[in-house]
Amino acid sequence: MGLMYGTKQSYKLSSGAGVSTRWVTFFCIVSFCFGVIFINRFGSPIHIKTDDVSSPLEKQRELLQPVIDCEKKDASVEAGDIFSQVSHTHDVIMTLDKTISSLETQLASARSAKRPVSEALNERQKFFFVMGIMTAFSSRKRRESIRETWMPQGNDLLRLEKEKGIIIRFVIGHSATPGGLLDHAIDVEDREHEDFLRLDHVEGYHELSSKTQIYFSTAAARWDADFYIKVDDDVHINLGMIGSTLLRHRSKPRVYIGCMKSGPVLAQKGVKYHEPEYWKFGEDGNKYFRHATGQIYAISKDLATYISVNRHMLHKYANEDVSLGSWFIGLDVEHIDDRSLCCQTPPDCEWKTQAGNSCAASFDWSCSGICKSVERMKEVHQLCGEGDEAIWHTSF
Repeated sequence: MGLMYGTKQSYKLSSGAGVSTRWVTFFCIVSFCFGVIFINRFGSPIHIKTDDVSSPLEKQRELLQPVIDCEKKDASVEAGDIFSQVSHTHDVIMTLDKTISSLETQLASARSAKRPVSEALNERQKFFFVMGIMTAFSSRKRRESIRETWMPQGNDLLRLEKEKGIIIRFVIGHSATPGGLLDHAIDVEDREHEDFLRLDHVEGYHELSSKTQIYFSTAAARWDADFYIKVDDDVHINLGMIGSTLLRHRSKPRVYIGCMKSGPVLAQKGVKYHEPEYWKFGEDGNKYFRHATGQIYAISKDLATYISVNRHMLHKYANEDVSLGSWFIGLDVEHIDDRSLCCQTPPDCEWKTQAGNSCAASFDWSCSGICKSVERMKEVHQLCGEGDEAIWHTSF
């Protein structure tokens, strides 16, 4: 009966007062179609947000925009400002280059000496330059002539270190019989003046290349300086001019300063400056590569450290100035030819002093130093010296 009742009710809906199922379906289809037509004609298109996914072209435009703006701004900058900016940038790069080079050489030195890297990087007292005066056991009178002229003594020597950052020492090794009379005489002289740097080196004329190598290694390990100078004990020096000369190159990382020359390679045995390894320099009559003359030259800190680190591999030729020059061949080193480091003795240096261009160093080419330096050092100092107070009034 329940089934019959349900069927009857359904019949009434389909044939009586209700709405037919067919018409409901028809109205739904028509409404859907009408809605689609209305949206397509009057509705706004759907936009996809593309802020996060931009096209490559749009990215290029964004990247180029600052460049275009910079070009517009740069066009308005005056030429003088551009040059100033370039110069400042160059100075900054040079300073950074020197700092990096200094750190590299300190690390290399620490590894060579088998010291902890942290110890090598610890701050040490800084000096401007170290000057080593090469001397021999037989040169007591030469040393006295220097002490009496251009080299400060006693308290002034200590003051020079503290106020100017300048170290000056006579450089000597030991005799073939350590502790003998020659070594004892130097010990006595050193106690009196306290101006020696003793090397672990056996003195000898044919050992000058080795002595030079050991000097730079020892000086670099003992004093942290911007420059290290080697000078012979028969050369006159104006310390103020030396300082001013080096100051111009202080920001550079690798410099080799001196009077550059290129002398002949002497193959003949028995002559002075004979080169046993002449065949390495080509045919007979060839010349050496450019190098600083041995009376005086200066090298920057990283070059001294380079010598120290590689001392067991650096080849030594018969002449020490040639040896030093050969150690820098192939390195990125700036060779600076400064003729104020090789003035002739009076009247040459005298005329230059009177003209206000005092020489940094003076000697005679014919004698590879001041001829009869013991007798003439005072004369040269009087005529060509910058004045004993000049070093104290020079700002480094």
